[in-house]
Amino acid sequence: MDTLFSAEFLNTLVRFLICVVVNWFIIDRLYYRKSHRRDFYFTFMLMSVAIFFLVYFMMGIDRGKATMGVGLGLFGIFSIMRYRTDAMPVREMTYLFIIICLSVVHAMAEEYAELALVDVITVLAIWLCELNLKVQQTKLIQYDRLELIKPERREELIADLEARTGLKIVKVYVGGVDFLRDTAVLRVTYEGDGGGDVDNLYQVRKSQWREV
Repeated sequence: MDTLFSAEFLNTLVRFLICVVVNWFIIDRLYYRKSHRRDFYFTFMLMSVAIFFLVYFMMGIDRGKATMGVGLGLFGIFSIMRYRTDAMPVREMTYLFIIICLSVVHAMAEEYAELALVDVITVLAIWLCELNLKVQQTKLIQYDRLELIKPERREELIADLEARTGLKIVKVYVGGVDFLRDTAVLRVTYEGDGGGDVDNLYQVRKSQWREV
């Protein structure tokens, strides 16, 4: 009981509370307001909690090897996400990396002044980057006019997609083409807030995509 509620452990709980509040602010007020991705909201928050305690107990076992252990742990996490899960968008991957880094910093920090400075700088940097960011979402569309997927007819393709979907199309990539059914799978990037979930119904290899 004395060990559980030692001064060091209580100090750790304070840092954990600060970590959760800062990461919640980044996720809820900076990330979620534009993306509206509940799945990543869930992932980021739980990842923050898990990484904090993982690093804390790794440091408790052997503080001299903590830095190497954390580095190998982060490498392993990103390897699993890269090769064992669906591809994560660059913006979401960036936020995930920030959340993990802040959790590590909060778990290892000893001075509250340094911790507060890191938090302020990080939040400010994210806010400045998000300030003038135009949100671009991605959707997969099964398209039935194969004659328009040629590069020379790009403008006609975009015009047709905008007329039929009501979206402001920025880029169009052509994936799998089914000549038997006269359809193609398109990945369209468009401007807009929210609703950017990619439909995983159509499985297209990365090497198959080409920009129109």
